[in-house]
Amino acid sequence: MPKVMLSEETVERLEGLQEDDESYDELVTELLNIYEAEELTLFHSGDG
Repeated sequence: MPKVMLSEETVERLEGLQEDDESYDELVTELLNIYEAEELTLFHSGDG
């Protein structure tokens, strides 16, 4: 498993987004899924 160094500000932002007992892994996975979904939406919206 790779290690990622985050600034204190980034950690604080992540903590602000965490829900209940959500782990950082769960949070980052959710954020990546949202990013990918938005990227696909933007890509396909230009197909007209």
